[in-house]
Amino acid sequence: MKFLIDENLSDKLVTGLNHEFPGTRHVKQLELVHKPDAVLWSRAKGEGFAILTQDDDFTEMSMLLGHPPKVVHLASGNRTTREWLRIIQANSKRIKEFADDGEAGLMVIR
Repeated sequence: MKFLIDENLSDKLVTGLNHEFPGTRHVKQLELVHKPDAVLWSRAKGEGFAILTQDDDFTEMSMLLGHPPKVVHLASGNRTTREWLRIIQANSKRIKEFADDGEAGLMVIR
């Protein structure tokens, strides 16, 4: 699984996540900052990304449109980049199981 990290999360997460989730990119790297969610959705779907976000809108899109792309919603308030990295790494096994689950399209981490 590789992530497309939404703009509501730091682009510094890319470096910390690329070891376990190679190919991870931030919207800034793909010139998608301030683009509509539908554009990010389409790009993620077309390029095989899972969306990593704090945005409830992607949860709603996932429920309405299904997957791909898969969505990992970080739903535990505002955190520092370092805290998010620790949370994601602590859940990496669950995230990889989610990636392999053909039925699941949304994972919420609280």
